[in-house]
Amino acid sequence: MVDVDGPTHVLDMGGPPDGPLLIALHGLGGSHLNWTAIGPDLARRCRVLALDQVGHGLTPVGSRTADMEGHRRLVSGLIRAWGDGPAILMGNSMGGLVAALQAAEEPASVAGLILVDPALPTGRPALVHPRVIANFLLCAVPGLGEGYLTQRRRHTTAEQSVRRVLDICCVDASRVPEAIVEAHVELTERLDRARADDAYLRSARSLSMVLARPTETVRRLGRLDAPTLLLHGARDRLIPLASARRMAATHPDWRLEVAPDIGHVPMLEAPEWTRATIGDWLDHEGAPAASAAAGSDPASTSDQDRAPVQAPPG
Repeated sequence: MVDVDGPTHVLDMGGPPDGPLLIALHGLGGSHLNWTAIGPDLARRCRVLALDQVGHGLTPVGSRTADMEGHRRLVSGLIRAWGDGPAILMGNSMGGLVAALQAAEEPASVAGLILVDPALPTGRPALVHPRVIANFLLCAVPGLGEGYLTQRRRHTTAEQSVRRVLDICCVDASRVPEAIVEAHVELTERLDRARADDAYLRSARSLSMVLARPTETVRRLGRLDAPTLLLHGARDRLIPLASARRMAATHPDWRLEVAPDIGHVPMLEAPEWTRATIGDWLDHEGAPAASAAAGSDPASTSDQDRAPVQAPPG
C-alpha cells in the first residue's frame, strides 16, 4: 500500500531498476490480478506495477471518486509519486480509456500507451452483445442498479462471480491459467463485495456517460501523439473489433494487432501472444517510449513521496 491521496494498492512485479516504468490498469470490476499472467515476464525488461484503481481490488475509495476522472487522477498521482520520469501505461477496457485520458491530459507524464481492448469512444456506435447492453442499462438507473447487484451478490458465490465474468470476457475461459482464476476467487472472497459493487456502479455510470456522449472525449483523444500499441481480441463481445479499427484509422501511426478467436481480455486468455506482441513493439515502434520511460528507479524516490500506509480493514 502506498499513499496517493489515500491508501492505494499497487502490485510491484519487480524488474530492472533502470528499466522502463510500465503501469498496468485493469478494466471495470477488475484488479491487479488481471495482469499476473503477463506481468512477471514483462518484468524481465520493464519495472512493472499493476494498480488497483479507486474502489477496485484492495484500493478503497476514501475521499476519492470512482469515476473516470477519479481513476485518472490516481494514475497521475502514482506516476508523480513513483519517479521523476514518464511511464508507459498499459490499460485494458476501462483502464485503456483511463490511460488514454491521462496521456491526453498530461502528455509529459506518458511515454507510450499499450491499449488492450480499450473502451475508447469513436463517435460511431458499434454492435455490442445484448447481454452487455442489458447489464449497462440496469446499472445506469439509480436504485435499479443497486438492487440488481444486491440480488446478484446474494445469489452468487465468489467463485461463481469470477467464472461468470470470465465467461463473458473470454471466448474460452478454460484458457485462463487455473492458478490465476483461483487467485481471483480468493481476492473476491476477501473483499467487501457491497463496497466493491458500489465502486463498480459509479465507474460503470461514468464510463457509460463518456461512451454515450463521446464528442468531447473524442476531441481530447484526437490529440494523442505518444507511441501506441493497440491490441484487440477478434471476438470481443464487450468492445467490438470495429471500434479498434476505427480508432486505428484515425491514428495511422498506431500499431494495431488482432488476436484471432480471443475475447475481451487477451492478457488472460492469450498471455503468450500478448507478451510476445508487447515485447516486439517495445523493440520496434515502442522503443522511443521504452527509452523515455527508463530509469524511473523507485529507490531514488524519497520515502516521504512513497510513504507506505496500512491497508484499511476489510
